Amino acid sequence: MRLWRTRWFPSTRACRGWIAAACVAGQLVGCHSPKQIHYLGDADLKHYKQTATEIEYAHVHSDIDPILDYSERPATVRDPAKMAPFEISLAEALEQALHNNKIIRARGTFKSPANPLMTSPDRVASNYDTAIQETNSGFFQRGPEAALSAFDAQFKTSLSTSRSALVQNNFLLGAIGTGQTLQVDSGQWNTSLQKVMANGGAFEVSQNWGYNSANQLFQLFPSNYRGSLRADYRQPLWAGAGVDYTRTAGPILRTVPGISQTDGGVIIARINTDITLADMELNVTNLVRDVEDLYWELYLAYRTYDAEQTARDAAHTVWRSARKRMEAGSKGGTIVDEAQARQNYFASRIRLENAVGTLYSTEGQLRRLIGLPVNDGRILRPADEPLAAEFVSDWRMALSESLVRRVELRRQKWSIKSIELQLTAAESLVKPRLDAAGGYQLNGFGDDLLAGTNNDGITARGYNSAYGSLLRGNQASWDVGLEFSMPIGFRQALAQKHNLEFRLAKSRAVLAAQELEISHELSSAFQMMDWWYQVAQSNLFRRDAAKTEVDAVQREYEAGRIPVDLVLRSQANVAAAEVGYYNALVKYNQALTDLRARKGSLLDDNNIHMAEGGWTPAAYDEALRRAWARSFAFENDKLEAEPPAFASPYPPTYGGVSTLPATSDWVPETADEALPPMATP
Repeated sequence: MRLWRTRWFPSTRACRGWIAAACVAGQLVGCHSPKQIHYLGDADLKHYKQTATEIEYAHVHSDIDPILDYSERPATVRDPAKMAPFEISLAEALEQALHNNKIIRARGTFKSPANPLMTSPDRVASNYDTAIQETNSGFFQRGPEAALSAFDAQFKTSLSTSRSALVQNNFLLGAIGTGQTLQVDSGQWNTSLQKVMANGGAFEVSQNWGYNSANQLFQLFPSNYRGSLRADYRQPLWAGAGVDYTRTAGPILRTVPGISQTDGGVIIARINTDITLADMELNVTNLVRDVEDLYWELYLAYRTYDAEQTARDAAHTVWRSARKRMEAGSKGGTIVDEAQARQNYFASRIRLENAVGTLYSTEGQLRRLIGLPVNDGRILRPADEPLAAEFVSDWRMALSESLVRRVELRRQKWSIKSIELQLTAAESLVKPRLDAAGGYQLNGFGDDLLAGTNNDGITARGYNSAYGSLLRGNQASWDVGLEFSMPIGFRQALAQKHNLEFRLAKSRAVLAAQELEISHELSSAFQMMDWWYQVAQSNLFRRDAAKTEVDAVQREYEAGRIPVDLVLRSQANVAAAEVGYYNALVKYNQALTDLRARKGSLLDDNNIHMAEGGWTPAAYDEALRRAWARSFAFENDKLEAEPPAFASPYPPTYGGVSTLPATSDWVPETADEALPPMATP
């Protein structure tokens, strides 16, 4: 098939002229209409998308978590299903939560539209965060390994060869030489090894060899090798000098010119890891606290269910009795009494259904938090009883403990320490750059790069081997000097220094605000603990009085001396007192959990300890080898090689529990008289 046909075909010279003119005109005029594209077949647009952006799915293969295979239909109020009770202690629940949660869940984001686990997983806490920070190799927030890489020895080598042929405009070469074309064959081999020291200096050993072969006149050898073996050392003396600067900001010789970085050192990288560890501990503490709170809320749900079930059964009994009396026409059996008893039964039934729904919902939340499937044929039931004894803690001791052990304060202090070290490094950069540099070089020359003898048959010294002439050491050179540079005004360095000063001032102000905030949090925890302990005692006595009342009222009703509404009211009071007591008791235990969290001792009180993993076996072997080598050293009073400490452990925990005897037969003299300590019911 013919694509196009020409009417005339001009000469080659004319064609070139027309093409050039068309190109120039196209550049000047521009494009006015779409370019016509011709296909060998029919035009097909199936390879083009209709829109620039559309919903697509990543081609990523991932296995479904096997735990989902054990997830059955959840229990509901109308379809409770038959599930075997599974009694679980608080310690077992915490163990399950820590074992199953690689991604640390938060209680308050279950149904939130802004749940980070579903919207932005990168912001979700996990047990991978410390390892991610430890291996971070980015420019900012780099890990220790990336910071230590600045001291890695750098090895470079290059090998190249070339040929050049060039006509010489030279009468002598044209008449007497081998020809008018100068032909040069050359090669270059460069190798270097550089090591940066802890004091910021750099030592480099390099060798450079060049090969040259040319058809020139008056040469000692038609081809030759020239090279050198050189050792160089450069040491910063002013800006960026010393071990303290290098371990904080990194070696200044490895920084990018024009960019002053103060957080690229090994110590800052280690502090970044410590901050990540603090974040990890804080997330684990929040997880433990949420698990404890949900555990006791599930306990309350069971107690509420038991109380409401008892109230419903009692209301049903009263309703049947009122109905029988109404049918028999006996005293106390009016239609009003029957309707009132029936209404009370359905009200108690509604409360029971709400209690069942709350129980299922709380149990499902606890399952989610400790990483269990939705329904595995069992229903969780707390096996532990809440603490009913009074917890006595000294205020001054608790405050001192919280100011030392709180993770938030430790994290902020690490940030302050990091900024302090960076400020010291920034003050070093507000100085001129002065480097001392020196080098020593051995030169070599020869017909061959490496030969068994130096005798070349031409010279008396013998330059048959280039390496041989280099190792003789009679072609040596050296240089030593100083290099000085400084920006006029130090605008960038001063701006960085002032910025770190303001950041340090803000961080210290934040630390003071955090300490004040912690004191208020601890005060609130003390108040809540005392509040709910007192309310629990009052509800305990209220429950005893309600049980006594319902027994007396029941006897009076059966004797026909009182109406049914008093019976119904007394039964409702018993259920309310029972729920109120356990609600206050659970609130009291949650206040104890909050107090331990505010003091920073929640993990230790639950026997949960965090520790870093061990080093690789090669690191232990290297440490043993270095320790063995140091055993042969001797003390030097003039040398202080140990850097100042910037980390310290925290003191042990304090606090105690006081269990006082209960008095069940106590009668207050006044309405405001304080209640005695209660005992476990």
